Amino acid sequence: MGKRVTIQDIADALGISRNTVSKAINNNGSLAETTRQKILETAIQMGYKQFSYMEMDPQIRLMKAKEKNGIAFFSSSFISESHFSSTMMDRVEQELSVLNYHLNYYRVSKDNLKNNTLPPSFKEDNCAAIICVEVFNYEYSKMLTELDTPVLFIDSPVELGQKPLKADKLYMNNTDCILELIATMKERGVKEIGFVGEMMHCQSFCERYLAFRNGMHLSGLTIHEELCISENLPAGTLDIGTPYRDYLEERLRGFSHLPELFICANDFVAIDLMQAMKRLNLSAPKDVMICGFDDSSEARIVTPPLSSIHIHSQSMGVSAVSLLLSRIKDPSLDYRTLYVETDLVLRDSTKDY
Repeated sequence: MGKRVTIQDIADALGISRNTVSKAINNNGSLAETTRQKILETAIQMGYKQFSYMEMDPQIRLMKAKEKNGIAFFSSSFISESHFSSTMMDRVEQELSVLNYHLNYYRVSKDNLKNNTLPPSFKEDNCAAIICVEVFNYEYSKMLTELDTPVLFIDSPVELGQKPLKADKLYMNNTDCILELIATMKERGVKEIGFVGEMMHCQSFCERYLAFRNGMHLSGLTIHEELCISENLPAGTLDIGTPYRDYLEERLRGFSHLPELFICANDFVAIDLMQAMKRLNLSAPKDVMICGFDDSSEARIVTPPLSSIHIHSQSMGVSAVSLLLSRIKDPSLDYRTLYVETDLVLRDSTKDY
């Protein structure tokens, strides 16, 4: 008579906790579906008593029978640990590895973008799907969608006036928390608010800029264009050794006065703005309040700590895997755009002293 298979045996086989296996088998607690399916598959294969007469789930059979097990990660920028997508991609890789997919990283060079070419080491024959992060060139993105491979954009090029890309897209909620911030500031008596960041840099920056304008309108506040630094810089401006903070310093010198609050396209823009202000003997929140977006690790350690909008990177990772797997399973699905919630986090940079 064979040894009785226990929950601990399954946990040991997968290198996870007994509690996680128990949650999957009893279908309670919050587990990603991909993790739960892998645990159940292992339980069936090992002959766990509860599943000894069960057929393997059809979706699991499909995943085991897949011909391609590579997922390509394309980015045109270096992704630091501070970037929201770093944590998100860790979760994506964790979820995919449970299903025996392998995440392969590819850097899209300037020459690739210019010539619409793929990274030299990329091989499409074992690629089940492509994930794009920080790929904001519309023509290049369009070329990727014309390959015979599903593409998921996590943030994307601006599509205003362009034909929508034939791909699934995943974003953080770029609107609601900016509307909440403006409404909160209006209650404090704040009337003059400016926006900082290249509004056409990517779809998320564009949506944040539009949220700023809509929020001002809905709150009955006047938009002072002269208090915004939202123009796109000519291509290559920052590649020739001119940091964005230098550009912001130059623009601030031309202001007749500062607004009461600057809403920035992300935390890195906000920190550049704070550094530019320091050169002009200005500070937040004394001279102007500042709020960023992303809630990066830097937002909590700069002086003063930066108000920001928190992105749920782990949730975005789970959502990315769900979009990918459903697209791989059924390439004929209508293209989807999914938004993951965000939270407003107020710190010292917007305190009302």
